[in-house]
Amino acid sequence: MKIDKEKILKFLESPEYTPMIIKELYKKFDLRERTDRKRFRGVLKDMVASGELFKTSDNRFTAQKPDELTGRLEFVKSGKMAFIQASDGNEYVVFPENTKDAMHRDTVKIKAEGNYREWQRARVISVIKRNLTRVVGVLIKEGKRYYVIPDDKRVGYRFAVQLKNVAKDLKGAKAGEKVYGEITAYPNGHIPPKVKIKEVLGKIDDPKVHLPSIILKHGLPFPDEFPESVIAEKAEIPSKVINTKDSERKDFRDRLIFTIDGETAKDFDDAVSIERLENGNYKLGVYIADVSHYVKPGTAIDREAFERSTSVYLINTVIPMLPFELSNGICSLKPNVNRLVVSVEMEIDKTGKVLDFEVANGIIRSKRRLTYTIVNDLFEKKDKKAERSLSKTPGLIESLETMNELASILRENRRARGAIIGIESGEVYIKLDEEGHTVDIIPRNRHMGESLIEEFMIKANEVIATMFMDADLPFIYRIHEIPENDTLMQLKSYIIALGVESEMPRTLTSATIQKLLESLSDNPLRNSVERLVVRTMKRAIYDESNIGHYGLASEAYTHFTSPIRRYPDLIVHRLIKEYLSGESFSEERMKYWQQYLPVTATHCTQKERVANESEWDLIALKKVDYIKSHASEIFDVVATNISKIGIFVEVKDLLIPGLIHISTLMDFFIYDEKRNVLVGENTHKLYKLGDILTVRVKNIDFVRGEVDFEMV
Repeated sequence: MKIDKEKILKFLESPEYTPMIIKELYKKFDLRERTDRKRFRGVLKDMVASGELFKTSDNRFTAQKPDELTGRLEFVKSGKMAFIQASDGNEYVVFPENTKDAMHRDTVKIKAEGNYREWQRARVISVIKRNLTRVVGVLIKEGKRYYVIPDDKRVGYRFAVQLKNVAKDLKGAKAGEKVYGEITAYPNGHIPPKVKIKEVLGKIDDPKVHLPSIILKHGLPFPDEFPESVIAEKAEIPSKVINTKDSERKDFRDRLIFTIDGETAKDFDDAVSIERLENGNYKLGVYIADVSHYVKPGTAIDREAFERSTSVYLINTVIPMLPFELSNGICSLKPNVNRLVVSVEMEIDKTGKVLDFEVANGIIRSKRRLTYTIVNDLFEKKDKKAERSLSKTPGLIESLETMNELASILRENRRARGAIIGIESGEVYIKLDEEGHTVDIIPRNRHMGESLIEEFMIKANEVIATMFMDADLPFIYRIHEIPENDTLMQLKSYIIALGVESEMPRTLTSATIQKLLESLSDNPLRNSVERLVVRTMKRAIYDESNIGHYGLASEAYTHFTSPIRRYPDLIVHRLIKEYLSGESFSEERMKYWQQYLPVTATHCTQKERVANESEWDLIALKKVDYIKSHASEIFDVVATNISKIGIFVEVKDLLIPGLIHISTLMDFFIYDEKRNVLVGENTHKLYKLGDILTVRVKNIDFVRGEVDFEMV
């Protein structure tokens, strides 16, 4: 069916039209086929991007521009520009001179005015809500006055310290030390914001200040910090499953079900089982902790979980979404105890295709708590000790072997459909001593155990998302848009500059990116290419409208498998329960979900970004701490990017990034943008991507976790 833009615009501009959500428009245009709906969504998206149509804050389409645009001001890391995901569904760029005293994270009212490159430009009209209430930074002294310079460049202001009694109000802090304070006044014209010091954290190079600095910088709660209302409700959380014979729950307790997680994990969201059927197919069972049974909408625990939206993993510290009584207690799928679950059992053939599935509320009794280490030792090292341990549970080794077989099939199935597989995230294991100093940095690599669970969780998430997509019911999807052409061209130029591919295809699909990564298996720049691929792609986000998942090559995807640590998963469980109740969604419930899901998806996406940034920032500080104790050493680094300011490098094996500034090079170097190289004017020395260089430490920024190197 042809999707006519003029017909859409005519309908939306008609006097009788009232703003509708996408599903109402499907019915008006009689779009029943999935392919027609997908094309229709694409046309609407293009029309919104071009300004022909607009989206309201509750995700309704209109041809009339909304009078008021609101959103949250989010500065980029450098602080040189900000973005706002506005209430009309569009993203706007705002420059510092147009922020009108608004600060990073403030909720603001904006006015659109023209374009800047590929974005619409806007200026702030007024601040609706101040969301930054505390600040962490370095205390400085200028004359008789003291200021706090925030760790976060995005804040964009320095804060005057509120002083009545210098000795008392400074709390013993000395210039150059890290402090934490509460904001007492916000910027107003030329008047700077003010802060009252609440606590002295310590010297900037003391590892003990790392964790509290990151928590305060990103506005996170401390690990054991919950409101009084949540603490009161915690007392009512049961310590064991009481009703074990619920007629509405499927009993899986006789099945060989087990968990596979990391060595230090304490919250076990998911358990698995497998069976080879008589027809040669596989019956895969995925059992997810039934958090929704204990966390009811509207409770204090639920409100706090929504506010946090995700657990945050700061090396060896966890800031949980839920109280530990839930996350590590009654919801955690521990071995040899009864636990409530939401299950999805799938019949999968030898090509990886799901032939049938059943979703149910259930009860399990996990037989073993396995770790990735023991599973990897069994498969990769053929370790006899691991084999003896696993053989104590009858049928366990056979189940693992069958699972490994199925996981390989699912992985190959994803590769064939164009998914990008095997990107190592650049994650590292940071080993700390008792003082918090970094004693070792070990790159994390996915092995068979991790890959096995990853494949099963992906498949379960796809099945649940497809079920709701086919039923045409409100849902929260995990979507991943196709990268912009400009960023794909930058990736292509980078790869050509490496010289690893003499002939690059004219277009870069997910399948060609996957093929390229496989060809770089032994290249020293593989990590850099992988990370550039990740940066090239847009962020995966939560959304109530399904456009598929580019990186996974999934037509429909969601997050269903981790409700202990992610709020969107908890919402999906509630939707599943409503679906399983046997009653179709009433008109009232449809309206509720249609209004609730867009707001929640945006909120959870923002909170996920904050969690990610805090985790990255802490790791950066710990890497810098490692460099500090090895500052006299010589390092081999690989050039990961070339720019007009110098050579960006990464310490091999340790994945520590840094910069060799152009001013430290022994010649006047010119940046050749076309070839992406630096060329010495006198020596004709050439620096390019992939060069292995020998360097030493020149400077360390203990506040922002940045390292400058110089050539030896």
